[in-house]
Amino acid sequence: MPCATPQSATPLALPDVVDQALCNNPQTREVWANARAQAAQVGVAQAAYLPGLTGSVSAGRNWTDASGRNSPYDQNSAGLTLSYLLYDFGARDATLENARQLLAAAVATQDSTVQLVFLAAVQAFYQAQAGVSAVTAAQESERASKESFSAAEARYKVGAATPADKLQAQTAWSQAMLNRITAEGGLKNARGALANVIGQDAQQPLSLTPAAEISPGEAFERNVNALVEEARRRRPDLLAAEAQVRAAAANLDAVRAAGRPSVSLAASGNRLDAGDSPVSNTSSVGVTLTVPFFSGYAPTYRARAAEAQVDARNAQRDRIRLQVALDVWNAYNNLNTATQALRTSTDLLDSAGQSERVVLGRYKAGVGSILDVLNAQSALASARQQKIQAALNWNVSRATLAQSMGSLDYGLLQILPGVATSEYPKP
Repeated sequence: MPCATPQSATPLALPDVVDQALCNNPQTREVWANARAQAAQVGVAQAAYLPGLTGSVSAGRNWTDASGRNSPYDQNSAGLTLSYLLYDFGARDATLENARQLLAAAVATQDSTVQLVFLAAVQAFYQAQAGVSAVTAAQESERASKESFSAAEARYKVGAATPADKLQAQTAWSQAMLNRITAEGGLKNARGALANVIGQDAQQPLSLTPAAEISPGEAFERNVNALVEEARRRRPDLLAAEAQVRAAAANLDAVRAAGRPSVSLAASGNRLDAGDSPVSNTSSVGVTLTVPFFSGYAPTYRARAAEAQVDARNAQRDRIRLQVALDVWNAYNNLNTATQALRTSTDLLDSAGQSERVVLGRYKAGVGSILDVLNAQSALASARQQKIQAALNWNVSRATLAQSMGSLDYGLLQILPGVATSEYPKP
């Protein structure tokens, strides 16, 4: 059943974004269709264990030339043929096993694709949230720069400041406006990327429920070796690669068995009605032994190709196995780094805010220079951006680690639920 199209007036929480992405993304539909197609191939392989029944009916009119004249007559026939493969030295079994393993690989590939789309939705959601925060921070910096310019202008008018103070404050204000414009442009891009992920046009207006204030804990700090082993048990792409190895081995068995004898049972019945001749009924039952003696070395080369395919699948599995360890290692370290950066950025923002308030208050009171004020405001603006980036990195790193472990699911979304509704700032 098709998913409902999200309404622009309805704020989307992170679970809503993920639902829409998984439902509307063409990648998920493609892998689901591939899995269904492979499931049908299993049915095709199972059909080899059942007997085959074919029927034939023919009708015709014949003419013969006897004593200088035509003597037409009708000829009708009907027949049934039953065939059943009794034994083929494991070819059917190997073909069925190959189909089943390919189905397991298709299902695992579907799971892997779902997790990738899931991660893309999480990244797009938090990137949009970071865009909203960046615009808000830029607006705060612009307001503070305007306040500094007003203070410098007031001191200049009473002769307590130089023209350079006023010009420097005005320059900082203009730079803050430029930063705000840049942040609004980044927000537009983030909104377009989010709309694209959930299957909407990029210009579709959206509103989001912001995530709660995050406070990283220590639960994720586990032994990295245990994380790697767990990932190797759960990663869908590695499970798919292992199924591909088993499928290739089964295909090799099927190729080898194809060059061996086979025993089949056949039974047929036929009824023939040919004009004035008596109706004849014939039937037969027999067992056929088929022995392939020579096929131009084709079976040998097919077996060599199947053996090479097994080697290639084993190498692919080993490559993915190594990649899983690298993915977990990188994601684990990135999350540790992001956690420490988030904690430090919070302290940095607090101290930068206090410093800016003290310096600005001193300048308004006639103590200190405009350079001290501008430097403090620049440090505060930088601290705001670092806090936003640190929060984005932490949220994305959590999801990336879960995806690298093969355990990215809706349980992750329940840790940081949305707590309020806020629409994107209007550009």
